[in-house]
Amino acid sequence: MTASTDEKKAMSILVVEDDPTVRTLVKAILEHKGNTVSIAETAEKGEKLAFSDEFDMIVLDLRLPDGNGYDVCANIREQGIVTPVLVLSAEHETDVKIKVLNVGADDYLTKPFNSEELMARIDAIARRSSKELEKELSCGDMKVDLINRQMTIKGHEVPLTNNEFNLLVYFMKNRDKVISQEELAENVWDIHFDTQTNYINVYISYLRKKIREYSEYEYIETIRKKGFLFNSHSSKSEKQKS
Repeated sequence: MTASTDEKKAMSILVVEDDPTVRTLVKAILEHKGNTVSIAETAEKGEKLAFSDEFDMIVLDLRLPDGNGYDVCANIREQGIVTPVLVLSAEHETDVKIKVLNVGADDYLTKPFNSEELMARIDAIARRSSKELEKELSCGDMKVDLINRQMTIKGHEVPLTNNEFNLLVYFMKNRDKVISQEELAENVWDIHFDTQTNYINVYISYLRKKIREYSEYEYIETIRKKGFLFNSHSSKSEKQKS
């Protein structure tokens, strides 16, 4: 097991954190694993470095002296930066985690944390975002470019948010299999799903609407009381479905 850990590709990681104690700790943990770490103490500096798009990962604090991590993450996503983002925060509320994911972050880690948990989260994000696994997925008239994180239908690029793209990729990799809301929450957003919320259904609705603008096929089916199924043998859309 140690050998495989040592063989993991070293990454260039940007840490945006104003607390000197946390910043020093995170930097030490990451560098101990062979990674190269750049530091930003403010939202402004963090955004400027992130826009260079030279990093394999961004570790981002929510509370910064001149802004917040929500805006930093949203701004870099709006500029087309798809670098994976791990958010750090002392806030534990579920709605905070959901807001973080909604602005395009890939994962969320609450403070305090230990070195093993930090590296486990980063390794998990890196595995999901790896450019070395697959380059393209396709189904029917839909193609997904995993390198450039783009989806096209009949040659037309369909704009997706980071969370919509991750959801689509999970569906396509698990096509023709019934997937529960809990499984989607844990594997796409890495959160424990609250069955009283409509969070997953909202994202399913967003994704379906965008697909329907370009395709006549109904790829995502709702399986009553069980979850959803991405159908590789899609039938034509029925407008009454939601």
